[in-house]
Amino acid sequence: CDPDADRHGIVTSQELMNPNHFLSVAAWYLFRTRRSWSAASGIGKTLVTSALLDRVGREANRPVVEVPVGFKWFVPYLLNGRCGMGCEESAGASFLCFDGSPWSTDKDGPLMCLLAAEMLAVEQSSPTELYEKLTERLGRPVYQRLDAPADDQVRAKLKALTPESADITSLGGSPVTEIITRAPGNDAPIGGIKISSADGWFAVRPSGTEPICKVYTESFKGEDHLCAIQKDAMNFLERLLKA
Repeated sequence: CDPDADRHGIVTSQELMNPNHFLSVAAWYLFRTRRSWSAASGIGKTLVTSALLDRVGREANRPVVEVPVGFKWFVPYLLNGRCGMGCEESAGASFLCFDGSPWSTDKDGPLMCLLAAEMLAVEQSSPTELYEKLTERLGRPVYQRLDAPADDQVRAKLKALTPESADITSLGGSPVTEIITRAPGNDAPIGGIKISSADGWFAVRPSGTEPICKVYTESFKGEDHLCAIQKDAMNFLERLLKA
């Protein structure tokens, strides 16, 4: 865990796991084993967390509740059971007790570390090995965050974006399937934009602490396709700044 124990770092015999990878395996495992949870409880994820969680949700027949960046958005849903688990790409997560009651309403690093040990004991496979099996079925994502300079003018333009004003129809060579500026899980503004295709996505949002834009990208078709998505994302941002 990090010093204040709100984030996890899962070390297996194979690797220090990428947080997105572990969170996807954790969701897969929890919704198979927590039999007292409500059938309506879903997977809570921030809009920049891996889309592999969406595929886990479809396989598990569980709703996916996508919210803006920030763990605070999960608090009411962990309290009322709408989310059985809430997670963000920066290694923050929490989940309900065995009986479906809330455990914590903030990120809990030790909880996730204990879950990794439970997974190894129950499944007789490390979380890394479970991730390999999971991606064999659901696809293997490649994920990267880029940074770009952002002043107050850039922030204002990102905040003013609407899905209708976005000048983009294809992403990495595939048709754009969704453009959002508000989170589908709670209709809260995301402060930027997320653009998706069937096999990848990117999101642009300003940092809350630095004069930069964070550009999150993910592909389910490999590194070359990720590069194509990143090129489209940067071209989109460049057109926005010139407008």
